[in-house]
Order: sequence, then C-alpha cells, then structure tokens
Amino acid sequence: MIIRITGAAMIAALLAATPSAAQDRDGGGKRHVAIAPYIELSQVLTWDSVSDDVLTYTSAAAGVDASVNTQRVTVNISARYEHQFTYDNRQSDADILSGLANAQLRVTRGLSIEAGGIATRTRNDIRGAAPIFFGNDNSNVSNVYSAYVGPSFATGRGPIFINGGYRFAYTKVTEPGPTGIAPGSPRIDYFDDSKIHLATLSTGFKSGTVAPFGMTLSGGWTREDQGQLGGRFEGLYGRGDIVMPLSRTVAVVGGVGYEKITSSARDPLLDTAGDPVIDRNGRFVTDPASPRRIAYRTDGIYWDAGVLWRPSPRTQFEARVGRRYGSWSYTGSFSYAPTPSVGVQVAVYDQVETFGGQLQRGLRGLPKEFTQTRDLLAQQFSGCTFGTTGGGATGACLNSVFQSVSNATYRSRGIDGTVSLTRGESQIGFGAGYANRKLYAPQSPGIVIYGVTDESYYAQLFYSTRLGPRTTLSGDVFANYYDSGLAPGILSLGATGSLSRSFGRLGTSLSVGAYTFSQDGQQDQTQAQALVGARYQF
Repeated sequence: MIIRITGAAMIAALLAATPSAAQDRDGGGKRHVAIAPYIELSQVLTWDSVSDDVLTYTSAAAGVDASVNTQRVTVNISARYEHQFTYDNRQSDADILSGLANAQLRVTRGLSIEAGGIATRTRNDIRGAAPIFFGNDNSNVSNVYSAYVGPSFATGRGPIFINGGYRFAYTKVTEPGPTGIAPGSPRIDYFDDSKIHLATLSTGFKSGTVAPFGMTLSGGWTREDQGQLGGRFEGLYGRGDIVMPLSRTVAVVGGVGYEKITSSARDPLLDTAGDPVIDRNGRFVTDPASPRRIAYRTDGIYWDAGVLWRPSPRTQFEARVGRRYGSWSYTGSFSYAPTPSVGVQVAVYDQVETFGGQLQRGLRGLPKEFTQTRDLLAQQFSGCTFGTTGGGATGACLNSVFQSVSNATYRSRGIDGTVSLTRGESQIGFGAGYANRKLYAPQSPGIVIYGVTDESYYAQLFYSTRLGPRTTLSGDVFANYYDSGLAPGILSLGATGSLSRSFGRLGTSLSVGAYTFSQDGQQDQTQAQALVGARYQF
C-alpha cells in the first residue's frame, strides 16, 4: 500500500504542475499533453492441458495512459487496475495492478527531480512453475511493486563538470501461490520488501578542454534494508577514470578505484526438527537471538581498462576488462542508430547487487517513451519493453531481474540486447539475453542457497501494425529457459496475438495466446487463452 500511495501522489503532483509549466513558452519549447483514462470489460476463456478443464472469468478494469511533455515537466505513464471475477470454486477472485511510469520535473537549470515506478507480476521460485500468462493463475506468481524518487543535478558551464544525485527506492513483493516444486524440496525464503538509498557524485573534464585526455573522479554510496531476516546491503566506492584519444574515433579508457561492500542477515528461527519456522505468508521467521551474519564482503582495489570506438554520433562501442570481486570482470556496451527509426543496443554487465537494487537499475534503464500494449495476455512489463521509436530509445529487458525473486545478495553477470525498427505504421522489437547469478547468503541452518548459481536465457519478438485508421494488429513470441542450480532446468515458450478496433471513444479487442513449459521429472503443462473485450476512453 505504501508504494501505491507514494507513486500516485508523485504522479498527481507532477501532472498538477503541468498546466502552469505549459504556459511558460519562453524559448519556444514544445508542449504536448495527452491523458487518456479508460474503463474496460473483458471475458477470458482458458484451457489447461493437465486438468483438461475449460474455465472462464470476467475482468473489469480501469486505467490511464498519459504522456506529458512541457518545458518543465515530462511524464509517461501506463497504469491499470483490474479485478477478475471467477465462476469456479477451485479459483478465487483476484486484484491485479500493473503499470509503468517515469517522470521528470525540471526545477532550475541543471537541477531536476526524477521519479518512476513499476507494478507487474512475475514468477517467484526459480525451481518452480514458469507461467507466462499471469492472468487468474497464481502458481508461483507474485505481485511486484517498485518506485523511486530523488533529485539530480548537472553543471553545464565551463570545462569542469559536476554531476550528482540521490535516489530513494522502495520495492514490495507479495508471497506466491503454490510453486509446483517437487515434494520434499528444501524451502527457500520469500522476498518481502526493501528500502534503498543511493547517492552518487562525479566531477571531471572532457578530453581536449583542460588536457589532451579526459578525466572523471566519481564516488557513490548505497544502503538497502530488507524486511526479511533483517537483510542489509551496504556499498561504498570511489574511482578515477581516464579517456585518452588515439584518433578522431578511437580512445583507450581505464579506471581504478576502491570499494567496500558488506551484505548481512540474521538466522531464521528453527523448530525442534531443525527446519525454519514459517509465518502465515510462507516467509521465514527471524530468530530474535541471532547475531548478524555476513553473507558477502569485499574490501579493496579494483581496476579495468579497454577501448572506446565512436565513428559517428550514431555508433558507439566500448569494451573493458579488469579485476573485480576477486576474479576477472568483463563489461561493455554497443549502440547503433543509423536512422531515427532504427536502433540497436547491447550491454554486458558484471555487478554484485540484490533483487531490489537490480530492479531499480533495470527500471531506470527502460526507455522514457515506451510502447503501450492492449494485449492483456502478453507479459505486462516483466519482459522486454520497447521504445516508441528507434534511435537511442530502443528498449530494455527485465527478464534478468525477474528470472526469480531472491533475498540473497548475488553477483549478476550477463548480456542484454534489443533491436527496434519503426516503418510507417509498423513497429518491430526484438530482445534477447543471458543472465548468470551466483548467490551469497549466510551459512546458517535452514539456508540452502549459499554458493548456488542460477542462470537464464530469454528472447522476445514484438510486432505491431495499423491495418487502417482504426484497426491495430499486434503479436508477441517469447521463450525462456531457467536453470536454478537446485533442480532440473525449465523451458517455457509462448505466443500471443491481438486485434483491436476503435469506434470513436469505444474500442474492442480480441486476443488469443498459447504457452507451454516443461521440466525434467514433471508433467509438461500447456495452456491456451482467448479474450474478447471492450474499452471506453474518456
């Protein structure tokens, strides 16, 4: 509830500021305001291969799609509340909140307040069921709510720049339904919530201004407090970076720094059999007599070096290799935007973090102007989100974050890539990646994930086109493979398609979808769904 109130208040305040900001036309800035609230009623039909049951439920929803861009305020939001009415005693009614939002209020020159949030549904236990349609099925599914807010500043005068910012973030995850793991499997604790403080500061100069080379000195501090087992993550770092141009398009880059990271938690309370005591929500109960135990700690110097290639403003490639976290570390990025309608982005990452921290990092990396979909059977912001155009707003994927939800600190390594193409009234988006996480937790009784490595592979293809002034066709195809390190891998595949047509303020839609997931030793599960709905836009 805290995150819903905070996010709503933040968006309301920014929208309230829009009219006054829009009247300030000094400088010839453009003004764009589009706010579209709606109500929607849908009927959904589902078929399950395991039970061979055909079930139906009714969905009633209210939401808003908004885009605001003035000289001082920028807001993009797609938010939706849905209540599902079921007609079968084996299922219960459900309330679902989904949405994505980002906002920026430019207070003065160089100073702004930024905020954003996400509400979605995701699988929880990486060993368990892997549903893709998060409709009325709650098997291994949790609701996730996360938001951030904070100021940032950047100087733009003179050869020396100074940038900085602060973020406060809150993340809440509900307990999942039945996970579908094999009987007798060890219990894994469920993430509850976390509060994060993040502060950064950097200063320096670009090459060719003060000296032939460019230099940046930066530092940062982060603190996360988890609501489960007294989990705590604290990190402090400082580093210096140099960019030395070798030619007009090529430069060598390097940096050295110091960082200190400490992650800790308390023990779960054990019963007489030595098993963790579980509360009514399925989470471990904290032992009040437990001392704080270290899950992960690093303290020392790290470095990296590499090459930067920038043949044009539309193309950039950077690759680095170094020593960090006690081993070799590889990072890099590639972006290519030959035209405003075509974009390619690839990132290679390596970082020690938590679920709450990784979600916030991924959330801030999503495109500011994103594609809003009316296909309710598709992944609602838990997979890849694509920008409304190509160029520098290609898109990003949150699959590496949502492969599972864990209380542990982990070293996350992987690669993400997205491609976006817009041609006339058609848009194509493709995202794919690989994620590897090594989990760290205190070596306490009842904790089974210490040193476990899980990984996932994922891909998604999105297509949307207008068939006329009032008709839109869209589709999604996605594939995921999860290996928990504790159980056999799980493969899930799915596809959805949607056709919508508007009649003034009234719109209708028809969606169909099918998905399947399989795991060694378990029965394959296939599900098909069909939806017909009507939306009235105010």
